[in-house]
Parts: sequence; structure tokens; C-alpha cells
Amino acid sequence: MDAFIRFTNQTQGRDRLFSSPHPERAVVAQWTKLGKSLPAPGGFRIGNVVHAVQATQQSIRAADLVPRVCLTLASLNRVIYFICDTVLFVRSTGLTSGINKEKWRRWAARCYYYSLLLNLVRDLYEVSLQMKQVAHDRAKREKSPFQDPLGYSVADEETEWLQSLLLLLFHSLKRHPPLFLDTVKNFCDILNPLDQLGIYKSNPGIIGLGGLVSSIAGIIIVAYPQMKLKTQ
Repeated sequence: MDAFIRFTNQTQGRDRLFSSPHPERAVVAQWTKLGKSLPAPGGFRIGNVVHAVQATQQSIRAADLVPRVCLTLASLNRVIYFICDTVLFVRSTGLTSGINKEKWRRWAARCYYYSLLLNLVRDLYEVSLQMKQVAHDRAKREKSPFQDPLGYSVADEETEWLQSLLLLLFHSLKRHPPLFLDTVKNFCDILNPLDQLGIYKSNPGIIGLGGLVSSIAGIIIVAYPQMKLKTQ
């Protein structure tokens, strides 16, 4: 129940904005239209630039070099991305017509893509550390370091190497659920900017499925804060 209350608190402010019986219904209509037109999933949210700046400040303090660099650059790209969203907001309200909408959309998609890519690099780095730790623990549990070489071929060695790698990956993600959720979410999210930028074209069904899986992962992370991948 506590997790559900935390999750609803994240959205009730936005819902109150659009359901409030204010007389300025034209303004509310503009915001509703804006939410459907912006390129990012979830539309424009007040305070995202501030949150991205705060995330940048936190990532700079990360102890490990790779997460520090990746997360800092990712957060900076998110800051630029939300600035692009703000420009698109100004364009959508009709306050000015001199803004090239498609140009700013491409900039937003590009910054969003860079941010997700850097987060995926960080995820892969964390996965490699987990796999190394799992392999180390497994080696300590081995009773005998010797294997019987009889009947062992090169093909068997290649097959066993791949199986061992996949098994090691499975156990690494299994023992670290926040890392698994973060990796899945970033991978699913990056499908959309990859398609928009023409880097890798996907059909709408795959992009929609990725968005659904990402949304489910995001809900789990919001509902259960302990499932959020921490910056060390």
C-alpha cells in the first residue's frame, strides 16, 4: 500500500492540473495538446530540467570513473533534451512561429538517444562487474580445478563457452534486480530514438512493445524505490 501511495503521489499533481475547474480552459487545452505533440514519452513535465541538473550534480560525485563519466554526460544530454522540449512548448502555444519544429524535434531525439546510449554503456559496465564477481565466487566454490580432457573437441569448447557466458549473464542479472530493470528499460526506450533518427528502423509493433515493457519497468522502479539502480 505504501508503494502504491508513493506512485500516485508522483502523478496526482499533473492530474490535478488538467482536472482543475479553472476558467482558463483554453490554456489547459493548450497543455493537453502539447502533451500529445512532444517527442518524449510522457510529454512535457514541469521541473524536469531541474531534476536533470540535480542528477548531473549527483553523478559527478560517483566514486567509479566509468559511471561518473557516463551518468554525467547522460544527465547533461537530458538537460539539453528538456530545453528542446521547452522550445517545442513555446512553438506549440503559438507564441512564436519562427521556430523550426522539425529541427528541434531532431535535436530532442538526438539528445534523448545519447542519454540512453550512455546509460546503457553504464549498465553494460555494471553487468561486466557483476559477471566478474559471479565468476570469482563460482571459482572459489569449485572443488577441483582440473577437468577431464578426454573426448573434448574444439566445437565442444566453443559451445560450452557460449553456454557458460549466457549462464553467467543470467546469474549476474538475477542477483542484481535493479541492474536488470535499468538495463531492460534503457534498451526498450532507445528503440524509439533509433527509429526516429534512422539509425535502426523498427516496425511500430516492436516500438510499442518496447514502450510497454519500459513503462512496466518504470512503474516497478517508482513503486519500489529499492529497485532503482544506485549510483556508487
